[in-house]
Amino acid sequence: MARMTWNFSAERVDTPDATTLRRDYFGDVAGRYYGRVLAEDEYDEGMIAEGLGLLAPPDGAFLVGRYEGEAAACGGVVLLDGGRAELTRVFVRHAYRGKGGADLLMGALEEAARALGARRMVLNTRLDLVEARALYVRHGYGEIPAYCSGPYMDVWYGKEL
Repeated sequence: MARMTWNFSAERVDTPDATTLRRDYFGDVAGRYYGRVLAEDEYDEGMIAEGLGLLAPPDGAFLVGRYEGEAAACGGVVLLDGGRAELTRVFVRHAYRGKGGADLLMGALEEAARALGARRMVLNTRLDLVEARALYVRHGYGEIPAYCSGPYMDVWYGKEL
C-alpha cells in the first residue's frame, strides 16, 4: 500500500488554492462562531482578505499544505517586532484531518518564522476552537498575556522558537 504524503510550500495568498483554503478557513471559524454553516452571501470578502499583505516576504509567509497533491491545509506567519512572529490562519480541511497534517503544518510554520528571523511565536484564538487550542498546547505553546485585542480573541499563546 502506498504511503500518503504531505508537502508544504510558501505561496502567494492570491493563488487559486490559497484563496480557496482561506475562504474555507473563514467559513469554518465564522460558522463555528455563529453555530451554523454560513450562506454564500454571508462571506465578507473584506474579512477574508484582511491583513493579507502582511503574509508575504520580506516580513511574512503563507504556506499551503497538499496531501497527495490536493490543497488541504494552510497557515501564515507575520513578523511582528523584537524577534516575534504571529501565527495566523492555521487550517486543515475537514476531509484531511486525522492524517498528520496539522502537526506537520505547525512544524513548517515554525520553520518559516525562524527563516524570517523570529525567535518567538505568538498567536491568538477563541475558546471555542478547542482542536486548535489542543494543537498549540501539544506543540509547546503556553498561555501568555494579551499582546493585541479584537472581537474574536479570547486567549493568547506563545512559544520560544
